[in-house]
Amino acid sequence: QVQLVESGGGLVQAGGSLRLSCAASRLTFSSYAMGWFRQASGKEREFVVAISRNAGSTSYVDSVKGRFTISRDNAKNTVYLQMNSLNPESTAVYYCAARFAPYRSGTYNNMRNYNNWGQGTQVTVSS
Repeated sequence: QVQLVESGGGLVQAGGSLRLSCAASRLTFSSYAMGWFRQASGKEREFVVAISRNAGSTSYVDSVKGRFTISRDNAKNTVYLQMNSLNPESTAVYYCAARFAPYRSGTYNNMRNYNNWGQGTQVTVSS
């Protein structure tokens, strides 16, 4: 089955940056739309950003626009999340998700659209 492994999380001060990676295996990566979600302690998992299978479309939650950037390298089966100007509200476990979408060039912003998930990576932003 599809395997997604996130990395790059850690502790950073407010205003700092982190780059998350999600390495995918056991799939034809270019046929999958990808997304990043996050779950803060005591809260529901929420959408952060998504990218279409060919990187032609991206979608961001308003709170991260201008600070976070999603990208993908289909040759490396990897999707990235560059996070700049981090604030304490960004503290959460960040999850990578994949959705098989070989005939669609759009993005998926809803958790229910994804059936493949990574184990998550913790991001902690100190004030």
